[in-house]
Amino acid sequence: MFSFQEQFSAATKTQFEAQIAMITALTAKAFESVEKVIDLNMNVAKASLEESAANVQQLLSAKDPQEFFSLTAAQAQPNAEKAVAYGRHLAGIASNAQSEFTKAAETQIAETNRKIIALVEEVSKNAPAGSENAVAFMKSAIGNANAGYEQLTKTTKQAVEAMEVNMNTAATQMTQAATKATGRTTTRK
Repeated sequence: MFSFQEQFSAATKTQFEAQIAMITALTAKAFESVEKVIDLNMNVAKASLEESAANVQQLLSAKDPQEFFSLTAAQAQPNAEKAVAYGRHLAGIASNAQSEFTKAAETQIAETNRKIIALVEEVSKNAPAGSENAVAFMKSAIGNANAGYEQLTKTTKQAVEAMEVNMNTAATQMTQAATKATGRTTTRK
């Protein structure tokens, strides 16, 4: 039979190791997300350079100002659509990273809570007579902390979902505005 100090020391060591493992996993996910953003930016930059060169060549081949403005207007909508697509892709990367972080944190907290409850149960079995109130207080505090965490998690998920809806709405509105602006420019010629 282990003493309380040995149990607490073993639980602390296990908790520390679990935290290191979680930090390592979150760091790996963060680097993976950064890598995706860098890849996205490199691909966008490369495509943008190629398209810009082609667009400049096309504009330079215009025979008169009307054709020049017509070509400029025709190039505006695809550029706006690409900017919206880039924003959506970037938001997707951020959303996936946030989701991975949330899952890792939830898993870690659930495991930690399970271990703490098991430790409290073990300690309560070996607790001296008269310490029932202290054990009940510890169990109540753990229950309250779990309820607070669950509420925080629920609120955070709702905020992230609202942010995603707002970003999608903004992207749709930008696409519609770009389409209208392009349509107005082409009808003026």
